Amino acid sequence: MTDDMRPVKLGERVTYDVPVERVARATLTRPEMGNLQDVHLLYQLDAAYRRAAADDSISVFVLAAEGDDFSLGHDVDALFSTDGMDQVTLEGGLGLGGVEGDMAWESEVFLQLHWRWRNFPKPSIASVQGRVFAGGMMIMWPCDLIVAGEDALFADPVTAFGIGAVELFMHPWEFGARRAKELLFTGDTLTASEAEELGMVSRVVPPADLERATLALAERIAARPTAGLKMAKKAVNQTLEIQGQWNAVQTAFSLHTLGHAHSRVVHDAYIDPAGFELTRDIWDLPKQDA
Repeated sequence: MTDDMRPVKLGERVTYDVPVERVARATLTRPEMGNLQDVHLLYQLDAAYRRAAADDSISVFVLAAEGDDFSLGHDVDALFSTDGMDQVTLEGGLGLGGVEGDMAWESEVFLQLHWRWRNFPKPSIASVQGRVFAGGMMIMWPCDLIVAGEDALFADPVTAFGIGAVELFMHPWEFGARRAKELLFTGDTLTASEAEELGMVSRVVPPADLERATLALAERIAARPTAGLKMAKKAVNQTLEIQGQWNAVQTAFSLHTLGHAHSRVVHDAYIDPAGFELTRDIWDLPKQDA
């Protein structure tokens, strides 16, 4: 690996490297926390996307994570701390109170950032292992392809917290309408092989082969002309938009914000606290004292 290909820390949460020619990789580096996402991780991931987009020597972007779990979702305890982070979209009102401020903040961090990752102009591949829950799927879904270890497990259990779904509503396209409803209603997990059958996961490999298989796929894609890759990606993404995907995502995001507003009125909390007990098993939460 040459000097210009050595990993670069984009902060305490994400590293950026070029593991093979023409392939950039962003790696989540918070394994001791199951790669829970605070705002710092999300902004550092955005910095990785922007760096790869601006580098004409890069043809493919890979998203990976250290540790046993790709990402357990949002770090609820630290999520709202934006110290040291600068706003990167044109959303206004992040510092305002009430539902207005909540909606502005979530629009910046969860809607606009994630959607522009979805529109990243080069092919992208998520390389996932272990648990990929809630916000974990939100950073995985913008990628064009998903390579999963056989140990991967997926879930969006947030109806337990009085919220209809995570902020990036891709469920009907990823699961199909009826399976999306079942998974949201129950909070059940989906195995890697089940996700492959549904078409959400591109291929499933043994955990020990995950990095090798992902980079081999990335290298194969990177060998093709960038113009053709860009046009192919746009054609598929624009077809989804003609089907109404972006409008549906925005509508569901408004409903998501309504869920938070309801919880503030009924529970005096951002989410329904009953959800912690309902999801205790999948998140390995400590049991509460009787």
